[in-house]
Amino acid sequence: MSGAQLGLALSVFLACAVEAVEALTIVLAVGVTRGWRSALYGVGVALVVLAALAAALGPALTALPLGVLRVIIGGLLLVFGLQWLRKAVLRAAGLKALHDETAAFARERAAAETAVAGDASRRIDGYAFTVAFKGSLLEGLEVVFIVLTFGANQHDVGLAAAAAAIAVLLVVATGVAVRAPLARVPENAMKFAVGVMLVSFGMFWGGEGAGAHWPGGDAALLALIPGTLLLALGCVAALRRRPQAQAVTSRPGSVRPGWRSGISSSATTGGWRSAWCWRSVSPPSSRAPAAAPGGSCRS
Repeated sequence: MSGAQLGLALSVFLACAVEAVEALTIVLAVGVTRGWRSALYGVGVALVVLAALAAALGPALTALPLGVLRVIIGGLLLVFGLQWLRKAVLRAAGLKALHDETAAFARERAAAETAVAGDASRRIDGYAFTVAFKGSLLEGLEVVFIVLTFGANQHDVGLAAAAAAIAVLLVVATGVAVRAPLARVPENAMKFAVGVMLVSFGMFWGGEGAGAHWPGGDAALLALIPGTLLLALGCVAALRRRPQAQAVTSRPGSVRPGWRSGISSSATTGGWRSAWCWRSVSPPSSRAPAAAPGGSCRS
């Protein structure tokens, strides 16, 4: 496997794993609360729609001239990659709340519990079907986009599809085994890495499509990826020095960035504790965290 193929497989795997974790959280919430039959029907219909889109768009992309294809794909990867990287930098700098799957699961479950109950005589719960379908479709569209863009550009859609399938199956199998949202997955750190990879590949392929010749060919990625990472980390360091970043991270109820695990420490009912319980950040006035009502922190 060449360096470009390895980078393709790794980028697709990480990006699809992130999207699968977010979709799993939504499906778990409505499945546990409203019933699995309707939730799984929604997921199944979404998969059919995504398969049809992939079948229609795949041949159209591969039929384009290579130069045009690389310009289009490079531009799209830059657009999506910069969005991912911007959010990841803001989260790491403490200017944006870190994504918490446990909190997202609680919100989705609360919304499902308060929604109007469907007719018990119907086999399909409209709310559970719609939420599961929408969540799976929206997250799945990004998976299809990543697989087609990376695969079509390298003329190796099979490798990209295999990497995506492994990521999705791994996430689903883990979710079925633990029967809970995958809060221990370092999702925020993964998003940072995916943003760096998408931006780097976008610059590389877009430049090639426009006629640029990178020194060393594919080996130029070994300089582009670390360079993009260093620039992003520099932005994080600069933003952390801003007064508003310090005010955000020092305010009770805010979310503080954690690089080791990729998971933050956040304010919870009755005290402060870490989302993973690996490490917590407590305000000076309350070093001894109180247990949240009705549950305890998972180890």
